[in-house]
Amino acid sequence: MRLTQAAGRRLVAGIPTFWLLMLFLIPFLIVFRISFSEVRLAIPPYTPLLTWHHGSIWPALELHGSAYAFLFTDSLYVSSYLYSLKVAAISTLLCLLIGYPMAYAIARAAPSSRSMLLMLIVLPFWTSFLLRVYAWIGLLKNNGVINNVLMSLGVIDHPLVMLQTDFAVYVGIVYSYLPFMILPLYSNLEKHDPALLEAAADLGARPVSAFLRVTLPQSLPGIVAGSLLVFIPAVGEYVIPTLLGRTDQLMIGRVLSDEFFENRDWPVASAVAILILLLLVIPIMLFQRMQRRELEAGR
Repeated sequence: MRLTQAAGRRLVAGIPTFWLLMLFLIPFLIVFRISFSEVRLAIPPYTPLLTWHHGSIWPALELHGSAYAFLFTDSLYVSSYLYSLKVAAISTLLCLLIGYPMAYAIARAAPSSRSMLLMLIVLPFWTSFLLRVYAWIGLLKNNGVINNVLMSLGVIDHPLVMLQTDFAVYVGIVYSYLPFMILPLYSNLEKHDPALLEAAADLGARPVSAFLRVTLPQSLPGIVAGSLLVFIPAVGEYVIPTLLGRTDQLMIGRVLSDEFFENRDWPVASAVAILILLLLVIPIMLFQRMQRRELEAGR
């Protein structure tokens, strides 16, 4: 009986492990290996991964003048990485400032209305992500809905330049990823015991003080989880900056796409992808750690 249970556990754990091995680890190793190749005009557009030398197969590594050295010496890639981190950090902060009050209000709403409020948060996901981003073009362009309404009301005399700006990128990312901030926060806030706030009030704490000393510290796991769920995909965002952002400032996702499909420089593109992954390893590890704590606290 014990052998059967152990075999069942290994089977259940083995299926996702095999899935990750085939669809993540092996492709990652291939991309990592390509990043040490040299570009060439051929198919595939890089030097072979393996070479035949003295009757045996050897990996062909190009360490001198590698793509990684090129990334750190070219200002385009450095500025793209820094700009991506800046956009992701500011977008995450904006999502937190907007999402926390919304999650708190839903958690404190009547139980009968919570499902409806949560459905309204998730409702945008029923529409294509690309269509939602295109809709912002119609809202933000010079002759778009927002400018036309403001001009008709006499608030402005000339259209405001909102499209193809950093403002448009922040609006698009915050709008698209706000539910990823709200849902973990709601899951955390909904578990709080209201009696703790009542006890703080009985001890003379004002509502703001009770929130800062009781509610906010307890909601830190939800804040970290929501922030990581927004920050990690925002760093490599491609669609929103391409459609709404500036043409003279590229995020690293656009640079990666251009290197693969326009410049056909697969070694540099692979190096860009590896560095993105390394930048996100620490946030991913923090997210997994927070998830583990949440699971242990719920037991």
